[in-house]
Amino acid sequence: MNVRRFEPVKRGGFPSAVTAVMVAVIGVGTGMSGSAVVGNPTGGQNLTQRENAREGATDWQLTRVRVEKSDGCRSPAIEGYCSRQSVAAGEKLKIMVSTEPAAKFQIEIFRTGYYGGRGARMMTRLGPFDGRPQGVPKPDDRTMHECRWEPATELTIPADWPSGVYLGRLTTLPGADDVPYWQSYVIFIVRDDRPVGVLFQCSDNTWQAYNGWPYKSSIYTHPKGNQGPWADVSFDRPYGREAQYSGIVNDPLSVGSGGYLTFEFPLAYWLEQQGVDVSYCSNSDMITPDRGMKCKAFISVGHDEYWDIRQFNSAVAMRDSGVNLLFLSGNAVCWVSPFKPSGDGRPNRVIFRGGPYGGTNQWAELRSQQHGPFPERGPDEGYLMGARNLRPVNGGGDWTCAKPEHWIFEGTGMKRGDSVPGLIGWEYHGDPPSDLPGLEIVGTGTAWQGGTVPSRWTATIYPGPKSNHVFNAATIFWSQGLSMPPGHTLPWSHWNRPHGPDPRVQQITLNLLRRAGCAP
Repeated sequence: MNVRRFEPVKRGGFPSAVTAVMVAVIGVGTGMSGSAVVGNPTGGQNLTQRENAREGATDWQLTRVRVEKSDGCRSPAIEGYCSRQSVAAGEKLKIMVSTEPAAKFQIEIFRTGYYGGRGARMMTRLGPFDGRPQGVPKPDDRTMHECRWEPATELTIPADWPSGVYLGRLTTLPGADDVPYWQSYVIFIVRDDRPVGVLFQCSDNTWQAYNGWPYKSSIYTHPKGNQGPWADVSFDRPYGREAQYSGIVNDPLSVGSGGYLTFEFPLAYWLEQQGVDVSYCSNSDMITPDRGMKCKAFISVGHDEYWDIRQFNSAVAMRDSGVNLLFLSGNAVCWVSPFKPSGDGRPNRVIFRGGPYGGTNQWAELRSQQHGPFPERGPDEGYLMGARNLRPVNGGGDWTCAKPEHWIFEGTGMKRGDSVPGLIGWEYHGDPPSDLPGLEIVGTGTAWQGGTVPSRWTATIYPGPKSNHVFNAATIFWSQGLSMPPGHTLPWSHWNRPHGPDPRVQQITLNLLRRAGCAP
């Protein structure tokens, strides 16, 4: 029998029984991130395992970044964006780049994953190219900045590039040693349609909703107010620093990558480390359920706040067909974000805040009264997720076990009242529906807004109609308990922060995946 070892988390306060979770099945070795290591399996590998047996890159992170201001959103020395959120093998992707001042540059494309702890693999290098300033477009009456930059290159996605989240590292190439180089990322998703264990949905609608590029130009910055339906945001612009939520994570070295490296990469890294066969998609890929019907488990991760109503309907259809839904997220399915086409007609390149989910719940009604009228309201998300967005929605706290006899806690050693420090934040779920058949509260406790105002968070699980399950972890920070990959910075908010990899969080997640038939 192969044995997978978890490196102990170096903090006090664990129950002694937690040491039992340090040993679990599958693979051999000790992870550099405090999580399990798959090793290099020799036979019976799925596509993700085969990909992760390839040599990882020793240099894929940003080294030198210049942001416009200490609190600014731009990296004007070099910045860019892609023509599509996701792309399949054989499809074309345009990469737009601006350099200020004009400078030669190159683009290195990396797929993120585990890769023996290195976190990414070099796929190709493009260039050099001649860069120039491409300018900042004037905002329209909905304060939208839609760039119409000329592409630096057009890339046809090779057939052997597996599904994943890809980073393009942009680097200026100075002509002399006494001239500094500068870097930033572009990000895109390669999708596929094969049957797969886990479908990982990136929260790119939310990255874009908070993206302040060029400066304070997000869904939240319209002169009429920060919670109404008045602002459009376009995917045709770089991800500035504030797409990383600079009030939550102060990490300019992730500029251009949206919210992925902070809130989602720890889950992707850990899943691939476990040998789980995983495919990736954007929010826009889920406006129909077709892709999701080919997976055993669908995962919402991190800060997955903005959903087109068609995404909601897709998730309902997937659940009812027997797909397991794992909401390893907080503040998820909060706002309806209808897709619009770009100015040149490309679909799904503009979003806005159409209205709240919540049906006729009090908080949804209050939002409409205070910030509406809204053109589109959503149903009660609690009957999909098992818990709701609530007021206050933000704060921080510990994730506390409420039902240790439940199968999700097998092998964790957790007892009622045992907590994972700092795992709740910065936004969370609670207020579970009382009439959802079979719903069980598996975790609950207090979050503190501003460190002082209490709110009740609740993690839940309920059965689907075909022996599947729907789990709600109730926190944006869940993935922080899974791994600490290269290039990752722990977030913090409300005077609260997660501690990084925790064997109990890892084991709960493994239990959920195994019950769904996804874990090796």
